[in-house]
Amino acid sequence: MGYRWVLRTCAEDAVEVLRRELGLSPTLARVLSARGVTTPDEARRFLAPRLDDLHDPYRLAGMSEAVERIERAIARREPIVLYGDYDVDGVTSLVLLRKTLRRLGAPVSFYVPERLREGYGMHVEAVEALAAQGGRLLISVDCGIRAHEVVERAKALGMETIVTDHHLPEAELPPAVAVLNPKRPDCAYPEKNLAGVGVALKLAQALLMRSGHRSELASLLPLAALGTIADLAPLTGENRVIARLGVERLWAPEHIGLRALAEVAGLVPDRPVTGRDVAFRLAPRLNAAGRLSTARPAIELLETEDATRARQLAAQLNEQNAHRQREEQTILAHIETMLAEDPSWREQKLLVLAREGWHRGVIGLAASKIVERFARPAIVLALEGEWAYGSGRSIPAFHLLRSLETCADLFERYGGHAQAAGLVLRRDRLEEFRRRIIAEADRVLAPEDLVPTYALDDQLAISDVTFEFWQQLQRLEPFGIGNPRPIFLFTNVCVEGEPRVLKERHLKLRLRQGEKRLDAFWWNGASEFAARARGSRLRLAASVGESFYDGLLQIHLVIEDLVEEPSGGRDERT
Repeated sequence: MGYRWVLRTCAEDAVEVLRRELGLSPTLARVLSARGVTTPDEARRFLAPRLDDLHDPYRLAGMSEAVERIERAIARREPIVLYGDYDVDGVTSLVLLRKTLRRLGAPVSFYVPERLREGYGMHVEAVEALAAQGGRLLISVDCGIRAHEVVERAKALGMETIVTDHHLPEAELPPAVAVLNPKRPDCAYPEKNLAGVGVALKLAQALLMRSGHRSELASLLPLAALGTIADLAPLTGENRVIARLGVERLWAPEHIGLRALAEVAGLVPDRPVTGRDVAFRLAPRLNAAGRLSTARPAIELLETEDATRARQLAAQLNEQNAHRQREEQTILAHIETMLAEDPSWREQKLLVLAREGWHRGVIGLAASKIVERFARPAIVLALEGEWAYGSGRSIPAFHLLRSLETCADLFERYGGHAQAAGLVLRRDRLEEFRRRIIAEADRVLAPEDLVPTYALDDQLAISDVTFEFWQQLQRLEPFGIGNPRPIFLFTNVCVEGEPRVLKERHLKLRLRQGEKRLDAFWWNGASEFAARARGSRLRLAASVGESFYDGLLQIHLVIEDLVEEPSGGRDERT
């Protein structure tokens, strides 16, 4: 697949101000400016966020009503039930809010649906059972914004509801006591992109402020950071504060379960936790339980205060994650075969892939890999009897949820975000859905939308990649959506010797530019290098990475893409 390379634009006057006022290097100032950080005060908040940078939670519409109802429930000893979701965002939301309510003396239980038996969201049958068990205040976390029928039923059974969610609402909100969602049209809260756990954190913040326990908010941030990063929320604004402060506190002694999870994932306390560590090591293991069965082991891990039990649960989640990886590889192998047998997919701007036997809890991950590889939206469906269970992922130019709304009459259930969504429909409606959603993609997407792009932050020389430069880049962590790891352009680079193939897929290269030399890795680049690097001089799109050998830090480049250096004239890819 060919990539387009573009150099990010930045305000040079802002770059000069950041250099002069804060003593930043030109490259770091350009990286910040390209991300919209253009004043010294904004740069301070970005590079060194503080707890005080969190917004006032009472700016969220409905917060006063929610806090007052919870305080009344605590005073009356009314049983509170948290209704959560089975992914990392839902699990961390539930645990964070449950810890807070317990500190305030509330009698609080929880309910999380099972993915394979019940599916996502709030269900009438579950609420009826919770009401029969004595629940009097129902608080949803990371779900509920479209659960009108469920909220009505709970009310009829004598159970009031507070909805906390971040998914897109419908025109009419559910008839709850309070609805906390920054995406409400009437909500003026400045951070619209909170994850579900971010909304739960704001409720916890308001409760702790009112009860005089403000200082305990910091202990909740690791959970909030984990859910925020795992749910792919943009790591800018308030999310940046949550993520940065949270990962810095992840090894805190009170987080026994998180420490056990980090250890089984291969992290060590004397090295900083990165956004990549959270996204690719911690989150998948925590997610595995809810994907394959029930999320209860993940919840227990995050709540336990017993180190031995924490290690047992972390090992269980680690094994479940290995099982999840095997299921995912099976689905991807099937998809490879399907696409090879039907080359007409290349003409489609959106892929709809369905098969019997695919694990319903893993199809969303498979969809993500398809989008990553083929640079177009993908919806993967597991066929089970008369039903098709789907999970979709998208590209920036295609708002997936709004596109699904054009097919709403075909679904039993659906919901999600701009870039990720789930759906359930009858199997006999699958072909009509395929036809209509592909037609919608044809209408919305232009050919250039399907060309993946690497946005380059600056042009560097290999001699610029020093330990001090790496330290500057670390100030930008955690990287993720909205704050990607910077990618730089390197020109006139030579490869010394023969590249070394690692695990049959990856490459390790020794690079030279002038008199300077540096190692580089190209993950999954083994099959590409020989065909694309015939010349003696290359230009690279690469980020700066690090590795530890025998306790020593080594800096290297991570190649994202490479091309031969043009012999003359302007290279359109830059």
